[in-house]
Amino acid sequence: MSPRKPLPKKLSFPIVGIGASAGGLEAFSQLLPGLPADTGMAFVIVQHLDASSAGSLPGKLPRFSKLPVYEVTDGMEVRHDRIYVIPARASMTLRGKFLQLKPRATVGQQPLPIDLFFHSLAEELGNQAIGVVLSGTASDGTDGCRAINAAGGFTFAQDETSAKFTRMPPSAVASGAIDFVLSPEGIARELVRIGKHPFVSEVAHDLLSLGDDADLVELLSLVRAASGVDFEHYKQTTLKRRIKRRMVVHRVETLKEYLRYIKADPAELNELYRDILINVTGFFRDKEAFEALGQDIFPSLLQERKVNEVPIRIWVPGCSTGEEVYSLAIVLLECLWEKTRKSPIGAMISKGVQIFATDVSEIALDGARIGLYSESAVADVSKKRRANFFQAVDGGYQISKLIREMCVFAKQNVTKDPPFSNIDLISCRNLLIYLGPALQKRVIPTLHYALKPNGYLLLGGSESLGAFSDHFTLINKKQKIYQKKSIAARLITYFGGPDYAIRKPEAKAERIGEAALSVERNVERVLLNRFVPASIVVNEQMEIVQFRGRTGAYLEPASASPTFSLSKMAREGLLIDLRAALNKARKNNAVVRKEGVFIRSNWDTKEVNLDVIPVQGQTLHERVYVVVFQDAAPAPPPDFTGEHKIKKALHKQNFLAPENARLTQEVAQLRDQLQLLIEDYETTTEEFKSANEEVLSANEELQSTNEELETAKEELQSSNEELTTLNEELQNRNIELSVANNDLTNLLGNVNIPVVMVGNDLRIRRFTPPAQKLLNLIPADIGRRVGEIRPNLDFDKLEQIVRETLDTATLQQREVHEQESGRSYLLRVRPYKTWDNKIDGAVISFQDVDSLKRTLDQTRLYADALIENAREPMLILDGGLRVTTANGAFYKAFHVSREETEDRLIYELGNGQWNVPRLRSLFDNISQNNSRIDDFEVEHEFLRLGRRIMILNARRVEPQSGRQLIVLSIADMTEQKSKGPRGS
Repeated sequence: MSPRKPLPKKLSFPIVGIGASAGGLEAFSQLLPGLPADTGMAFVIVQHLDASSAGSLPGKLPRFSKLPVYEVTDGMEVRHDRIYVIPARASMTLRGKFLQLKPRATVGQQPLPIDLFFHSLAEELGNQAIGVVLSGTASDGTDGCRAINAAGGFTFAQDETSAKFTRMPPSAVASGAIDFVLSPEGIARELVRIGKHPFVSEVAHDLLSLGDDADLVELLSLVRAASGVDFEHYKQTTLKRRIKRRMVVHRVETLKEYLRYIKADPAELNELYRDILINVTGFFRDKEAFEALGQDIFPSLLQERKVNEVPIRIWVPGCSTGEEVYSLAIVLLECLWEKTRKSPIGAMISKGVQIFATDVSEIALDGARIGLYSESAVADVSKKRRANFFQAVDGGYQISKLIREMCVFAKQNVTKDPPFSNIDLISCRNLLIYLGPALQKRVIPTLHYALKPNGYLLLGGSESLGAFSDHFTLINKKQKIYQKKSIAARLITYFGGPDYAIRKPEAKAERIGEAALSVERNVERVLLNRFVPASIVVNEQMEIVQFRGRTGAYLEPASASPTFSLSKMAREGLLIDLRAALNKARKNNAVVRKEGVFIRSNWDTKEVNLDVIPVQGQTLHERVYVVVFQDAAPAPPPDFTGEHKIKKALHKQNFLAPENARLTQEVAQLRDQLQLLIEDYETTTEEFKSANEEVLSANEELQSTNEELETAKEELQSSNEELTTLNEELQNRNIELSVANNDLTNLLGNVNIPVVMVGNDLRIRRFTPPAQKLLNLIPADIGRRVGEIRPNLDFDKLEQIVRETLDTATLQQREVHEQESGRSYLLRVRPYKTWDNKIDGAVISFQDVDSLKRTLDQTRLYADALIENAREPMLILDGGLRVTTANGAFYKAFHVSREETEDRLIYELGNGQWNVPRLRSLFDNISQNNSRIDDFEVEHEFLRLGRRIMILNARRVEPQSGRQLIVLSIADMTEQKSKGPRGS
């Protein structure tokens, strides 16, 4: 057997995934004729229908298509210019260049084959993936379109006017991941155009060539001005790919054309901004990471922590549409339930958990706050969690209010805005991969600052801490869970300062300037080495700050530690005259020249001349000195031309010899004294240095204090950011409350039902306008006890029935009447329940049942008249089969009285003639299943009638809700039965 070849990572042509459900065949018949035979693409149709509907497609589609149609088999290779159809009862994915099948599994109530295939398409092809959502009644395909859009591919949805069933396409459009909304014919034309674009049709190595960098800088500047977010230091490959995608959507080929398009249509800036902010998220992505949190991290945070003492604080930067935030909340809540089974859950959550979720996209945050997701979005959520933490609504699921109130959503740019503080866990997954190295070096210190000592950091599978890994301990290598070291040095943070931005044109200019300066310095160095005399530059402290030329004959390195002190580097014989010249130049601020200075160099003595030149330093009060060394000119040779000169010289030499000896001795003494002075000076200098070190130490303490003040400032900035976030959340909640209050006011004002709401203290909170007349209420009665009002009713126990409702938490109802008109009302008192199922009062309502009661009375009279005048014996039985009414024909036929009949079980009448097992079974069936008795024959020896044959018919009726009656009619067929044989 030959070894199996590895699957290719990427195909060389695009694949179009087409998803449809009900009405899909009609949409296919309109789309496929517009596709030519040489599109260069492959088309894969995924039908979200049952087996019978999906199985008929391969036979029907060839009538509409110029391309060959194939039903997929497991492992089938995909080739361009072909159409592939998913088989019945199967799910399908793309792996490499092969289509793989498996039995279709259901998630919840419906399978999601379109989402499954679209996800694999995005993973395998990236920008060559294309998704199309056509007519259908579910939300399948919505989540898959998000994945294709995030991968850089293109998405289509059928418009509502041409779709036969309008649920699937609008669901995909509402997700914000659809690029084109067109009719099937328009989708076909646009697919042909996009399929031929180089960005889609080829696996190019240089997909990101956008032309002049200046155009890119200008484009990013426009985005920054419109959105307030600077994308220059985001990951360049991703950034350019998203820009290129928008260019393909708008049919432009160059960046200059795209800039002109944006300037003509500024709304495109918002679309580009949304496109760059890739909202790729989902519930419980990487389930192993959430399992690690639930099994290790959250129990560690909860260990030895009282729930209501210190809140658990979690921060999710880059939260997108909130799926990961709510997933963390669910896992944490499950751990809290496990830890505190007997605690009141409302108080526990309000005081024990704070989850902050931030993002730069307002649109994503608005969706996250609502917490409404499609069926496909919750596909990875277990049934148990959906039942506990979600509420089924029309078109999807909504996060329960308990979870939503745990989470605070706010706009924040983590690259520059102050973070939160004292955080127990930061989940920053798949955010750093979109940031360049410069921004990562800003974000990671911000996350480090926000964490508590020993706080946890969760990163994505493709992310790492890089140079900052020494400040964290790796807890779980596979799931990228880190813990902040409690003794780690504090990192430098950049939040609260100006925006971090370095413009490329300026960087180029700087490099050009540096290059020119480098050439100038090289020329200067050559000239100095060859033509400038040996010289040095010293400062006020006699420290050498610069060497020029060859100075080795005048200076030498000191022994022991390296130093630039002139007093330690000057050769023997130079220091005294040089120091005197420096002091004189410092005092007079003028050039000082010393000639005839003898220095010893390499066991030889040479004569040099010194020039000390004062020069202005970098500041006004700073001064440096240039010391120039020059060798003295050699002395002229003595003249020996005459004898007289020789004798004269010898005489002068003999005369000056004692004087020279004396001067030599004096000079030696002066040198010794000067040496002592120099040593004293050196000692004083050392003392000054020691004092200077003390000053430097004090300065370091001041710097430390300044750092503490900066830390306090950053903490204040962080606290201010948190307060700003909470304020924003409160404003959003206030808006929601205002809307809810307006809705409630309008509802109560337009409902023509008297309703009164009271609290646990039996005081009136609110009432509807119809309640004013019926209960004699005025606006000033709000706050009064319900027992203090005097309603226009013949019922004076309103407070008592309300209190009974509060005590028993059950519905109470009575029939009451208006005193003046006598109209009948059904009084209902229900418990007033809060969102967490607590009873906080009662709701009193009055339903006008006067017309209904009158109709019922008339109906009862009519029915009584019919029964009474019927010629056949008739009985009315209640639900327990007791006789409530019998007509005159019954009493006459069976010779019984009213006392012997009414309020008795039918089986007890007479001598038990109706106690027949078969009849009992029929009566029970009537009561339980609403059946009927038709022509049931009873032959019995009646007490006063003798043997008789009776035919029974029975029906169940419900004159009012909750009350069941059985109407039984009896026909005496004895005579007809006895005549039957004779007549025959």
